Amino acid sequence: MTLHRDDLRVRELGECRYDSPMAGLLTAKQTSPHYVAEGDRVLLEDTVSMLAEHDRPSVEAASFEAAGPRRRIYFRPEGVTAGIVTCGGLCPGLNNVIRGLVQELTVHYGVERILGFRNGLEGLTAARVDDTVELTLDDVRDIQNSGGTILGSSRGGHDPDEMVDSLVSRGVDMLFVVGGDGGMRAATCISTAIRARGLDIAVIGVPKTIDNDLPFTDQSFGFQSAFARATEFITAVAVEAAASRDGVGIVKLMGRHSGFIASYAALASSLADIVLIPEVPFALDGDDGLLAHVERHVRTAGHVVIVLAEGAGQDLLAEHPVAGSATDASGNVRLGDVAELLRERVGTHLTDAGLAPTIRYIDPSYAIRSVAANAYDSVYCLRLAHAAVHAAMAGRTEAAVARWRRRFVHVPLTLMTSRRNQVDPNGDMWLSVLEATCQPAGFGAAGAHPLHAGFC
Repeated sequence: MTLHRDDLRVRELGECRYDSPMAGLLTAKQTSPHYVAEGDRVLLEDTVSMLAEHDRPSVEAASFEAAGPRRRIYFRPEGVTAGIVTCGGLCPGLNNVIRGLVQELTVHYGVERILGFRNGLEGLTAARVDDTVELTLDDVRDIQNSGGTILGSSRGGHDPDEMVDSLVSRGVDMLFVVGGDGGMRAATCISTAIRARGLDIAVIGVPKTIDNDLPFTDQSFGFQSAFARATEFITAVAVEAAASRDGVGIVKLMGRHSGFIASYAALASSLADIVLIPEVPFALDGDDGLLAHVERHVRTAGHVVIVLAEGAGQDLLAEHPVAGSATDASGNVRLGDVAELLRERVGTHLTDAGLAPTIRYIDPSYAIRSVAANAYDSVYCLRLAHAAVHAAMAGRTEAAVARWRRRFVHVPLTLMTSRRNQVDPNGDMWLSVLEATCQPAGFGAAGAHPLHAGFC
């Protein structure tokens, strides 16, 4: 996908006519290694070779608008009604974002009316017209110490025009949508319906995904908390596997299409012997297949620890279609349970090879996504919330706030769902996984080749 500067342009509702309450903090601000001035932009690409391919001056290169407060703003703060909705699956940091939004709107901009729509986008439907709460500083005090979201969440799309009717009836001037790819798609649809009616309602997305699979962001909030928690379960299953003769430990982690949590958790724990992710196909059978490698590792080390992303090896389940609907309420393809297949095939293979395997299996998904944000994500969520409020007050709309190349930027909502962020099998992070585990690159799949002959 080749992007140009116009592709990264963020829509504005109109001229910013009001002095910002934040203007006094910006008097002497200029671009530095630690700050991007409001008129400056952040380059999309960061290597000389990639920039050279376009053969354009840097001022014409693809770049994002910098996030942050502006000296002049579009909305008169004391007349604003803001709305907040959290969508999709749970993720560490949701309460932090809610708290940050309410604090910034109230304390620094003087907004007096902030509505929280309960139970996700359902709260914007006509049937849930009473499912709205007013949020004050007292309501959000200390909520960052709890996992989940005080507003509740849900999956599934709803009629955009009905949701816009709900915003209009409540007098909402700006809507903050905190969600993953489904939430960003919904925010885009709502924005389109708003634009079709010629309404002055800003829609700003705060992208979250525990899988870290949204594009154009260095890292999704909650991701660090998630993989840090996941390492605890890898440690637990490793202890169990090591305590049993011919022990096999399997941990299934989140990662429908992207193996970031499995990869980072494996690197952090230093206990994984095999990491399986959706981006790297593998074969079960054959001398170079996964089962043969597991057998060799058990015979050599006495046990083996496998970290499995939930979306890995789906091609192996072609003969075992998932019962029921092919998609969930958010339109995501329902996955087969590769862990069940793996447990069965590994157990059978090792038994047939004359070993006596003891298999310990953990699926800690809910225990991971429901925890409170760690210190890193707490800071990250707060700064994203600040950036979202600044964007909305300055009349930006149909945009998400994200961090790109360590800088906070505005990203058009359509780009947030234009593709999926995935582990690059040829990238340096996956190379680190291969180095740490000493596993072959692919386990007998087409084009795979062994990285090491032995075991770590």
